[in-house]
Formats: sequence, structure tokens, C-alpha cells
Amino acid sequence: MPYFTEVYGNASSSHAFGRKAESAIEEARETVAKVLNCSAAEVVFTSGGSESDNLAVRGAAWAARQQGRGNHLITTPIEHSAVVRTVNQLADMQGFEETLLPMNQDALVTVVDFEAACRDNTTFASVMYANNEVGTVQPIADLARAARERGILFHTDAVQAGGQLTLDVDELGVDLMSLSSHKFYGPKGAGVLYVRDGVELASSQTGGSHEGGRRAGTHNTPFIVGLAKALELAHAESEQRVAHYTAMRDRLIEGICARVDNAVPTGHPEQRLPSHASFVFPGLEANMLLLHMDLKGVAASSASACKVGNPEPSGVLLSLGYDRETALGSLRLSVGMQTTEDDVDYAVEVIAQVVPTVRRIANLV
Repeated sequence: MPYFTEVYGNASSSHAFGRKAESAIEEARETVAKVLNCSAAEVVFTSGGSESDNLAVRGAAWAARQQGRGNHLITTPIEHSAVVRTVNQLADMQGFEETLLPMNQDALVTVVDFEAACRDNTTFASVMYANNEVGTVQPIADLARAARERGILFHTDAVQAGGQLTLDVDELGVDLMSLSSHKFYGPKGAGVLYVRDGVELASSQTGGSHEGGRRAGTHNTPFIVGLAKALELAHAESEQRVAHYTAMRDRLIEGICARVDNAVPTGHPEQRLPSHASFVFPGLEANMLLLHMDLKGVAASSASACKVGNPEPSGVLLSLGYDRETALGSLRLSVGMQTTEDDVDYAVEVIAQVVPTVRRIANLV
């Protein structure tokens, strides 16, 4: 809070007020670096996960092509749109080549498929650490190792993993990693891009040379301070938080599967986020389901939060082999630090009541 009022200086200014703000940002950078097990110079502050993803994808692709190292990019069809649409745009408008990795219905990427997609001109690959729609956790360390053996820069969108899975970049072996503050209880509108020392990025924003010339824009000092503190707390309390998330998630999945006919869990049954539960309910339209749940005080999503209200089925589910009708009946639920057993039981009861109602309505239309 002091950085909204008392310490209001621009961190890029040379006067005393600016130096105080700069000191707070550099202290925050050190805090983040300790959690990531990297040097402070490898931490880049951004406005959130989407900017971090854009900077990683565009920055690495542009720098590699400028250096004559190739223009082939690898990613998956289940990435957040900040990655997959950026790769698509580079291919459609700037002549890059792209390969989308095949997926099984559990949404897992295999090292064999990744290696088969690599070419002599492949320079960059991006695979999501944990999927935001179906919760599957990828074997990032194995994929990053395969990329490094071939001289390919490897990025992971770790936005969903923040505060739940290890973010040790040496353990993961990644060259670039994106995080978003609000996923671990920090303020919305702040993010991080880890950039391994020696990785060259072309800035995807022009303007002031902030963050070592990697981005433009005045630092959001209070949000950066809040991000660092939230990440520090999430890391320090990770064992008890994850144990709580896992217990609440399992109770939620078991309750819905026991109470709701034809409830089909999506994503990998074991390699999944501790806080995440997702389903498809054949025979209903998810937006109607969400409306009825919302009226009873249960907040949920039919896909990623960016797609709420979209009548089209999730592209992620379609890429996993679900037919259009089934994919339209998707539901994503998550639990958090404040979620109680009573909360879970109430949500299960609401869903058990609402799903049959929505199915009956659908049959009448």
C-alpha cells in the first residue's frame, strides 16, 4: 500500500523519490529470483501472463530469425491463446512455420512426439506447464531436455502452475517461463518472464528501454511489490496449501462423479493441478449450466476464463478428440485457500440439482 501513496516516484527517475521506487522493485526482483532459483537479472517484470507469453514467443522467434538460426516454431493446440494465437500470427503474417503437437485425450504431450516434430530449422518451442481448461500437468523437464539437446529454446507458460508446482528453473530446465501474479493471490495486472542468461529476445514493444531493454512502459511499482510478496508467501506455504487444494479437489471430483449421471472428468486423472477439476456433461449447453449455478452462488467457467459467454465449444476439448456436442457441455471448477468442505459439498449439491434441470430444458427446445 505505501507504493500507491507515500513512495509514488517513477522507478526510472534519478531523483530520491524515483530511487526509492527502484529499490523496491529490485528487492522484489531478488525475492522472485530466490523462488525461481535464478539470478535477479533473469527476472523480467511484465503486465501479466499474456504479455510474458507474447514477449517470449515473439521475442525469441524474431531474434532467432534475425540471427539466421531458422523460423520453425513448435507448440500445442491446448496452449493459452496468448501463446497459440501469437504463433499463428507469426505464421500467417510473417512467414514463420509452425507445428502443433498431437495430443491424447488426457492432454499429455509425449517426448517422442516432441522429438518427431523437431527440425533442423526449429528455433523455439512452447509447451504449457499446466493446462487452464483440463488441468493436465506436462512433463516439462523431459521436454526441455529434449529441446536443449537440439539447440531449441524452450518456453513454458507456467501461469496456472504458480503457487502450486515447483518453479525451480534449473529443475525444470526451461529457457523462458511466464507467470501471472493473480494466480498465486497477488494483484491482477502484474507478471514475470524468466529469461535464462544468454537468451536473446527482440522486444515486442517499442518505447522506453525498461527491464533491460526487453519491454517498454513505466514500472507498476505497487503491483510488482505485491507480486513478489504473494509469490514469497505461496512458496513458503506451498506444502500446506497444496495439501489443502488436493483434498478439496478430490472431494469435489468424487462428489460430482457420485451424484451426477454421465459426468465425465477431463484431463489427466493423476498428473493434474492440485486445485483444478474439470468435466464434460453430454447433453447440455455449458452457458445455461453456468447461469443456473451462478444464481445459486457457485462461480464456474465453461472453459478458460477468457472464453466465458462464447457459445462455441472449447478448442482445447475439440483438439483432444471430443465431439462438438460433448465439448459444449464443459465445466471447470477450482478450489483455493479459503475453500472449505462445506463449500465443496454445497457446490456438488448445486451441480447435482442443476445438471438434470438443464438437460430437461435442452430436450424441450
